[in-house]
Amino acid sequence: MDSRADVSGKLLRRGLALEYATLAWNAVGIVVLALTAWAGRSVALAGFGLDSLIEIGASIVVVWELSGAGEHRRRRALRMIGVAFAALAGYLLIQSTVVLATGFRPRTSPAGIGWTAVTAAVMFALAAGKARTGAALDNPVLRGEGRVTFIDGVLAVAVLAGLVLNAAFGWWWADPLAGYVLVCYALREVRTLLTHQP
Repeated sequence: MDSRADVSGKLLRRGLALEYATLAWNAVGIVVLALTAWAGRSVALAGFGLDSLIEIGASIVVVWELSGAGEHRRRRALRMIGVAFAALAGYLLIQSTVVLATGFRPRTSPAGIGWTAVTAAVMFALAAGKARTGAALDNPVLRGEGRVTFIDGVLAVAVLAGLVLNAAFGWWWADPLAGYVLVCYALREVRTLLTHQP
């Protein structure tokens, strides 16, 4: 019994550590993205900064849920993560539509390319850790927020692709098209979280 409690406590600490790491990375990211978006006049980088705010909110929800027990608290946390996904889908839809409609062409941004490349790798690693830890704890909130982190990584790849294609070939429209794909994925997660709760 004590051994099981020790394992559970260790997994809980690991889950919290993953969330604190996500919070720290995204807090730094907001500053970096604000500076690179302003320098490159990049709507994609500015939008990615907003995504970092959503990820911070989702991580705070998970820290809150992991610090207490109870089915009601867990259901409420899942709903809050679902709302974060809906906000992400909404901002991606608006951002992508505005960029395509206006034909907005950002400047090249080497710093933005570097940051999004590293962010993608970090987010995928954190998402994998949350998925494993959430499964071991049988915690749907941690697993659900892990999917938010995974989307953050996919979005980083999409923004990176848009920045690279714009810099190399002038394909300014690549990023907003990738944004529409992410809208579909985010809406699927909203449906899963809000309609299939335990």
